[in-house]
Formats: sequence, structure tokens, C-alpha cells
Amino acid sequence: MKIQVITLFPEMFTGVLGNSMLWKAADRGIAEYSFINLRDYGLGPRKQVDDTPYGGGDGMLLKPEPLVAAIEFAKQNDPDARVILPTPRGELYKQSVAKELAASDKGLILICPRYEGYDERVTEWVDSQYRIGNYVLTGGELPAMIIIDSVVRLLPGVLGGETSADIESFQDDDESIEFPQYTRPADFRGRAVPEVLLNGHHAEIAKWRARSSDNVN
Repeated sequence: MKIQVITLFPEMFTGVLGNSMLWKAADRGIAEYSFINLRDYGLGPRKQVDDTPYGGGDGMLLKPEPLVAAIEFAKQNDPDARVILPTPRGELYKQSVAKELAASDKGLILICPRYEGYDERVTEWVDSQYRIGNYVLTGGELPAMIIIDSVVRLLPGVLGGETSADIESFQDDDESIEFPQYTRPADFRGRAVPEVLLNGHHAEIAKWRARSSDNVN
């Protein structure tokens, strides 16, 4: 999967994409990451990418010209890629969306807004808008990292085990929480592992896990 990120701060992604499963995905050729610096498409000698909002108000908005130029460049690299904008105005991002994106044969173009946001006309070049939660961040880089992580780990060959992602929280219905899990020692400072997990009776373990699963609602 080809993943392109439009951002003013590409260096923010180095630690996240350069480690663990996300690094392994790139190393195995399963995912390909590239970055488009929005500043390269800024206007004038100062490479301006933002301006004051019409109607007044605090802060600055990303201008449409640089953003759309960056999107069009990314589309030249991958014409069928899906353009995603992390924004509080978008629908809530869920595991079902991550599964849909991972199952698609299309690449991703992720836009990272900054400042007070972006000129709304940019959304005409966007396929999907998502919010990570009901809170505000200083930019779109962290939501972009979350989307990349949630999608890439679901690509075949990334996690390793064939069923590694099948019995996880939210995987079936965006709501179910995986059962609690334990490892050695069987007793840690007086806190014991549930006896049913130690008896080797798989049917009883399956029943306990079903009872111990939860729901976010």
C-alpha cells in the first residue's frame, strides 16, 4: 500500500514509522511511506501557506492553493489514492473504517491540517473526513499516524499470525472489547490468574473469555 502524507512537519513521523510493525511493513514492501512538505507549495518568496480568515477571528487558516497543489502532486504519484482529511468536522474513525481501508487496493493520501484549520474549499478534493475523537489537537500529524498505524497493521503479512487481528477489540462490530489476558507468573503480589485459565480446559476457557468480553456501550 502506498501512503503519502501532506504535512508541514514530516520529521514528526520518523520515530513512529521507523519502528516496530510499521517499519517491518515498509521493510517487507507491504507499505510504502512518502511525505510531501506543504511548504514546498507555499506562495511567494516566503512560501506562505496560511492567511487570516474572512469574517475575522483568531488564528490562521491553511490556504487552498498550496493544499490543492500538494494533493494534485500526490495524485500524480497515485491517481486512484483515497484522500483523507483528519478534522473535528469528520465522522468518528472506527475499526470498521480501518478494515475497509486495509482491504482496499487503493493507496492513501493523508492531509495534516495546522493552525486554526483550513480553507473549507479544500474539501472538494477530499474523499473522506474523519475525527479521531471529540477533542482538538495542534495539528493533523497525530491523527494521520493513528490512521496509518490502524490500517497498516491489518495488511496481510504485517502482524505475522494469520488470525492475529481477528480476535481484537472492536474488530467485529466497533464496540466489543477483547477479554482480559494474563501471562506468567500465576501469582503476582497476591493477585492470581483466574483458575479457569490454568486448567487447560479449552471449552471452559472459551466460555470464560466470552463472558469476560465487554462492550463500549
